[in-house]
Amino acid sequence: MPSITSLTLTCDALNEQGTFSEGDTISGKVTLALLKQITVDSFFIKATGDANVHWTTKSGDKTHSHSAHKRYFKLKQFLFPEASKDTVLPQGIHVYKFSLKIPQGSVPSSFKGPHGKIVYKLEAKLSRSWKMDQTVEQKILFVSRCYPNLHSLMLPQIGATKKEMGLFSKGQADMEVTIDRMAYAPGETITVLAKINNSSSSEMTPKFRLGKKVIYRARGSTKREECTIIKVVENRIQAHTELEVRCRMKIPLDQTATIQNCDILSVEYHLKVYLDISFAFDPEVLFPLVVVPLGFAPVPQPGMAAGPYPAGAVGGPSNSDFPPPAVSRRPYPVSPSSGRSGNPGAPMYSAPPPPVYPGNPMVFPCPPSVYPAQPAHVSGGYNNQVPEIPFPYGTPFSSSVIHPPPSAPTFQTPPAAPAIHLSPSLPVIHPPPSLAAFNLPPSYSPFNVSPTAPSYNLGPSAPMMNTDFLGQSDEAPPAYALLFPSTTTDKSVAK
Repeated sequence: MPSITSLTLTCDALNEQGTFSEGDTISGKVTLALLKQITVDSFFIKATGDANVHWTTKSGDKTHSHSAHKRYFKLKQFLFPEASKDTVLPQGIHVYKFSLKIPQGSVPSSFKGPHGKIVYKLEAKLSRSWKMDQTVEQKILFVSRCYPNLHSLMLPQIGATKKEMGLFSKGQADMEVTIDRMAYAPGETITVLAKINNSSSSEMTPKFRLGKKVIYRARGSTKREECTIIKVVENRIQAHTELEVRCRMKIPLDQTATIQNCDILSVEYHLKVYLDISFAFDPEVLFPLVVVPLGFAPVPQPGMAAGPYPAGAVGGPSNSDFPPPAVSRRPYPVSPSSGRSGNPGAPMYSAPPPPVYPGNPMVFPCPPSVYPAQPAHVSGGYNNQVPEIPFPYGTPFSSSVIHPPPSAPTFQTPPAAPAIHLSPSLPVIHPPPSLAAFNLPPSYSPFNVSPTAPSYNLGPSAPMMNTDFLGQSDEAPPAYALLFPSTTTDKSVAK
């Protein structure tokens, strides 16, 4: 009768899908049931991640084998101290807990194909002298978080083609195709809009094809596999007709994620939109697609509508409710306490880090040129849907120093003007009337005014400067513009 009744391995799930990614910790327990006492040499658990490809080719009577292997990590934990040997375990049930942390880095997702696979697994092994080793394995569903520029992949994509007809027809055909984004998860729907202008004398049929390509590599040799996942054929377009064709294609749930970070194996997806024309080469538009695991694709926001201007592009029209870019368009940075239009007291918005989505807490850097670069005009900031209205007289909030708005200062009563005692030798000064009223003699002096000039007397309503007119209750204070006149110099300083 065997001494070991059972050896089982259980792993704690981190999410509903039961997947693991870079940086996650694999924890669980190993249960060993014994009918009687045994002596153990070693008892450990390990986690491994390996990629393997293999295929054969024939050349005449010879058969060539192509294979390659790549190891991504190997983690090992001893359930007994490694130095201890001949450890005696009594009869009963023994439970050992373990914890293994997956290293950070670019690690591809799990995959299985006819000529290659990427496998992650846990293995517990019990060794005894003069006995067969007892092992138990459990596969791990690994999902890579290595998707650079994931949020830029959520922008609309546009492609166009033009076909000049040849021998059997005249004219040309133009087609412009727009897809709502570039990254999708299994179960999501691709929305395609094709604007077709058939100005030729031929009929043509628009067709849509979602394809998958797997490439295996081994020592300079490659093997390719291509298949069609979905194909949609629309109605024929008559000659000299302009039409918009819409197509919706749902990605099956059993499709694996895109793999571009493995040296010996890659998985790619593409969408092909083309016009089937008899006796002519078919014009086509090809879009590379990225299939990400469930829960990794950010949900498109209402402001990210399909169109020639992506929602993240600065300068394009947008209906987004997100805050404006953190980089100010003014000559000077915005005050930390200023808001969207530079008004004090409003909270300052800055470009937020990439949001955290369920199942996608982190995104790790990957090798460059893994995915196609986005257009140069696309920016990582958000558009401000409300245009900023410039202040007519400038604003003190366009600098980095916080300046509170000017308040009307308390008017200090100026000292009483000293009484002016006119010298007897000086005549009384009267403001001269218009020059046309005078017949000036050659010896004209500014103080020798014609006796017909009216004398200037202060009106009874003009208050003296020594009067505290702010303290009076029946008179309004002086206008703000009189105290602080606005000049051209002030405007330039405020700006």
